[in-house]
Amino acid sequence: MKFGIDCLLTDPALLRQLDSRRVALIAHPASVTAQLDHSLDALIGAGVNITSAFGPQHGLKGDKQDNMIETADEIDPRYGIPIFSLYGEVRRPTAQMMASADVFLFDLQDLGCRIYTFVTTLLYLLEEAAKHSKEVWVLDRPNPAGRPVEGTLLVPGQESFVGAAAMPMRHGLTMGEMGHWFIRHFGLDVAYKVVAMEGWRPDDSDGYGWPASRIWINPSPNAANLNMARSYAGTVMIEGTTLSEGRGTTRPLEVLFGAPDVAAGGVLKVMRQLAPEWLAGCALRECWFEPTFHKHAGTLCNALMIHAEGGFYGHDAFRPWRLQALAFKAIRVLYPDYPIWRDFPYEYERDRLAIDVINGGSALRRWVDDSAATPHDLDVMASQDEAAWIADVRDVLLYG
Repeated sequence: MKFGIDCLLTDPALLRQLDSRRVALIAHPASVTAQLDHSLDALIGAGVNITSAFGPQHGLKGDKQDNMIETADEIDPRYGIPIFSLYGEVRRPTAQMMASADVFLFDLQDLGCRIYTFVTTLLYLLEEAAKHSKEVWVLDRPNPAGRPVEGTLLVPGQESFVGAAAMPMRHGLTMGEMGHWFIRHFGLDVAYKVVAMEGWRPDDSDGYGWPASRIWINPSPNAANLNMARSYAGTVMIEGTTLSEGRGTTRPLEVLFGAPDVAAGGVLKVMRQLAPEWLAGCALRECWFEPTFHKHAGTLCNALMIHAEGGFYGHDAFRPWRLQALAFKAIRVLYPDYPIWRDFPYEYERDRLAIDVINGGSALRRWVDDSAATPHDLDVMASQDEAAWIADVRDVLLYG
């Protein structure tokens, strides 16, 4: 199969459409060709007139480890072009940035999750391109989590940099498809093209979204492998808690939690009692780790590791958002007074609890804290939203 960047580079007719035009590239470390050449080098090598480049959260080089660690603008030392940061002084391209090119090539590998900020970066780029009469091409890449949809819809009014619009946590779209939905949903008048992939079959057992023939490269520092990408729509919620998501270890965001004062085995037992069907599609393994930095740094933590990989992975059965919600619920059952929710500025939102920013509303937190609320209650709420989303995006799907 071929990703969008490879389709562009091997299609003379497409390349000719860029002749005599100033072109910008939005990219990160995973923006590579099948031969692992970075898209910036490959496009310039193909004769495309690249006049600027843009880096999203974590930077074009992917060197910024944590959230809210900003990247400065710079001049590329090899090509002498400006590298603009979309996670520094601004997160939305300025008029000066938009004036640097005529066509903007968006080539970011996504994880298929609403909170992954590259989704919002795409929306902001489309909105600014509409204002400044610029053209946007998405060089499409796989959604490594595949087509499954999960989670409640973001509540209108709860938008943020980690919540671009009323979509569920696990949205099931590629960035090319998401661009079509944004244009329709927000009524944008913008010149838009998707350089579609060839041969991507998201429901095939060959990777279930991520083709086994392609090497995984971290799109952000803590997105280390496919197991993380599959689990992320659940484990990202730990960022809004006092529990460790595994930052400061070699397997971040692949655990349901880690803490020095929570017994992982006891939590797993309660999870199996409350909703055993929500544990399907993966294996859970009790483990220990000591973060070298971030939450609980230097402290031994007990944890539950997720293995949505190998023979343990069931693509249609695995539901990471429900799995993570169930872990929170089990902790609340075992430790009624445990301070789960962390109150701190999260992605520049200072007036809402981080867990509510992450979930696009307070429903999940209130469900966890309500001793009378059952898994069935959350399932009904989420299932309605999931069905609505699936119906809403059916017309923007480009693949199988």
